[in-house]
Amino acid sequence: MKYFEYGETELAHLRKKDKKLGAAIDSIGMIRREVNTDLFSALVDSVVSQQISSKAAATVCQRLTDLCGMDSKKLNVLTVEEIQACGMSMRKASYIKNIAVAAVTKAIDFETLPTMSDGEIIKALTAIKGIGVWTAEMLLIFSLMRPNIVSYGDLAIRRGMMNVYGLKELSKEKFMRYAKRYAPYGSVASLYLWESS
Repeated sequence: MKYFEYGETELAHLRKKDKKLGAAIDSIGMIRREVNTDLFSALVDSVVSQQISSKAAATVCQRLTDLCGMDSKKLNVLTVEEIQACGMSMRKASYIKNIAVAAVTKAIDFETLPTMSDGEIIKALTAIKGIGVWTAEMLLIFSLMRPNIVSYGDLAIRRGMMNVYGLKELSKEKFMRYAKRYAPYGSVASLYLWESS
């Protein structure tokens, strides 16, 4: 079991840059968030998890793992119907098939992804039908442990930000101003914003 790694350096920086976030950090304490360093299975996981409860997602992922061991080659030979039978919509099943095809054909080289910049990874992943910016950003945080990701596409992060700063509404412009303030430790700020939502 691996957890997102951070410590006093990141927290001290965030406290100094932002008093309100600092207060949230102090009241919440250290956060242990699991990370999945297997990029292929993490990406499949995140597609499965979209818009369903984490309990339901865990069940579906377990069925898929039982079926193919989350191995891209084995997953690639399954039909979309076989993938769907694990308990997801046909659309999600086709997106997962797309990920397997991208892995097997090396359209996405999961081995070299870690050497790429955040922007390059987002660009590469969003080229797969069914993978959006949010999904790519979650992979950057929870698989690659990239230090500076604050996802505007994440509703809970936006809600957390509104709670921390006592805002009734949050423009993209204002969001970006806060996100800039957290740099270069935006991902740690994100953990606390999620908790605050």
